[in-house]
Amino acid sequence: MPGNQTVLFIVGPTASGKTRLSLEIALQTHVEIVSADSRQLYRHMDIGTAKPLPEERKRVPHHMIDILEPDADFNAGEYSRMARRIISEIFERGVQPLVVGGSGLYIKSIVDGIFEGETVDPALRQHLKQRVKTEGSLSLHADLTRRDPDSAAKIHPNDAKRIIRALEIYTVTGRPASRMQQEETRPADFPYTMFGLRWDRTALCNRIDTRVDAMMGDGLIEEVSRLKKMGYEPELNSLDSVGYKEVFGYLSGARTLQETTDLIKQNTRRFAKRQMTWFRRDQRITWIDLEDPVNWGNLAQRIAT
Repeated sequence: MPGNQTVLFIVGPTASGKTRLSLEIALQTHVEIVSADSRQLYRHMDIGTAKPLPEERKRVPHHMIDILEPDADFNAGEYSRMARRIISEIFERGVQPLVVGGSGLYIKSIVDGIFEGETVDPALRQHLKQRVKTEGSLSLHADLTRRDPDSAAKIHPNDAKRIIRALEIYTVTGRPASRMQQEETRPADFPYTMFGLRWDRTALCNRIDTRVDAMMGDGLIEEVSRLKKMGYEPELNSLDSVGYKEVFGYLSGARTLQETTDLIKQNTRRFAKRQMTWFRRDQRITWIDLEDPVNWGNLAQRIAT
């Protein structure tokens, strides 16, 4: 496969086996892995993001992991620019790029491009975040529906982050984000092949429960405690995510350890459902249906060839 100018993507919901499969592929062919996970970007967040282990990252080059502090601002446009540059550099080394992750927006930003204009207004963004706290995301979603109905139709009313971003773009530019994305995005200039890992709902839920139990046993509570001692607050975008926000609640005395574990499992299952809803809309993905036991080596060989 070295020299093949096609980018390979492995996508799917959390706990579906993407990392395991990518490492098996790396055993069979010369690849460098580009993470498309919106939380693995951040340092000090290892257990809750299920990052590949340090020894795995030594064995196979990984990119777009541990490049930011948890309080850094980062968006899909920046991700797209960095990931595309890295993919080009991997090609120049005669190696196969393998993009692995569950962030549908980040995957889309590589393949289809994303609007990259200067549309950032920190003061406005902070104001909109405050409105979410006082009014709720439904109120801002209603605002977005009036100003940019096409964007609003694609964004869940509870997805405060994307609602804020769309309102920011509209307020700064006076133009709907949906129109700007259509007019000014630049698709990738390389061919690609996308495979998705799909499990029966019950099986995936069982895998999620097993993963959460493992994370708790591996020290997720201690990881979040360290982040708190470092001065990082749960309101940060990086930490307002499944696993971290629930543990911050536990540390504040809001719930017991068992309640925290159960809540992480519940919220992770909901997150996986949202991921699959996103990916199902993309007709370019070739789905691989899985059931236990999986022969990951054989599956990797099928994909690699």
